[in-house]
Amino acid sequence: MARGFTDEDEALLEELGIEVETSKKTGRSARDERIIAGFEEIQRFVDQHGHAPQHGEGRDIFERLHAVRLDRLRALPDCRAVLEPLDRQGLLAGVATALKSATNELDDDALLAELGVDLAEDGITELKHVRSAADKRAAEEIANRTVCTDFETFKPLFAQVRKDLDAGIRQTRPFQTMAEIKKGEFFIVSGQIAYVSEVGEEFTTEYERRDSRLRVIYDNGTESDVLLRSLQRALHRDGAGRRITDPVAGPLFAGEVEDGDLESGTIYVLRSKSDNPTVAAHRDVLHKIGVTGGDVLKRIANAKLDATFLLADVEVVATYKLSNINRTKLENLIHRIFDSARLDIEIKDRFGQPVVPREWFLVPVFMIDEAVERIKDGTITNYHYDPKTASLVLIGK
Repeated sequence: MARGFTDEDEALLEELGIEVETSKKTGRSARDERIIAGFEEIQRFVDQHGHAPQHGEGRDIFERLHAVRLDRLRALPDCRAVLEPLDRQGLLAGVATALKSATNELDDDALLAELGVDLAEDGITELKHVRSAADKRAAEEIANRTVCTDFETFKPLFAQVRKDLDAGIRQTRPFQTMAEIKKGEFFIVSGQIAYVSEVGEEFTTEYERRDSRLRVIYDNGTESDVLLRSLQRALHRDGAGRRITDPVAGPLFAGEVEDGDLESGTIYVLRSKSDNPTVAAHRDVLHKIGVTGGDVLKRIANAKLDATFLLADVEVVATYKLSNINRTKLENLIHRIFDSARLDIEIKDRFGQPVVPREWFLVPVFMIDEAVERIKDGTITNYHYDPKTASLVLIGK
């Protein structure tokens, strides 16, 4: 057993797939030995798996850590000079993708620690291949996560966030301050979407700093009981760490007009006069919901020639005037709210081609009224439409 490790330590390291070995003294400098040690860990990975470590959410956490280290080694000319004679697998020929600024901010010892090697107390006579600081943090994070037993409650939230991101209703922004970490907020950390489900009582640390205990749910079905400042550090450390914006945070109702914003717009609700059996059977609750910056009557003038209007005349059931809106994002938001009640129908256009209209929903008008009011007061993001009860239901309930 390597000096300094207990039997328990050895067992834990073996479970993590990490070897603990002793290197013999060579003519190289301590710094070179440490660089080589980190590179050899990557080479062992390649020998075992047959490919260079890669980034990506679907990759094992340790593979992703190896990929970050390899990027950093590729980016440093002095490291490349040391390693090129030993690069039997051609690993240094790849293109570095890690942020160079991150490596420039670290001194040699800190960088080498990030690369996965530590210098033994008695110099270079014994170099121990132990986990890097990044490995340790990752292992601790994994160890501290547990299976989220009520994940089914949160699963719709993550599904909705992904839809909102795809539709442009939500966006990702670089994480900046601790104040952004609040109950109900979403983040991207370590390649996973994280949801702050609960924020405990604030307390003061021994260093007179404010902190809180969080319950954080991850989109892979796990959760962690972490400190707010720990999540803050994780987001700052992660070069890809981001916060996910609220769906109604500008430019939906923005104070400043941007490209695509209008001084005013109209949400319109239409009812079809089609004799299609499916439409006729649900006519009282089947509505087309859209947003226009122009005149609604002009918009529907040629409805019977347009497959999106079911190739039939329509009547205006309701309209709602709103100011300073982004028409596309508002329409996407409304359609997202009522997605569970979207009509699934295929019709043929004037040329006999199949068309699937996407703006028709089996929703009573009074529920559209309520949704518009919640859009105006900014609370709509907390709700989804339940077609079974014909009501807006709090997400997670």
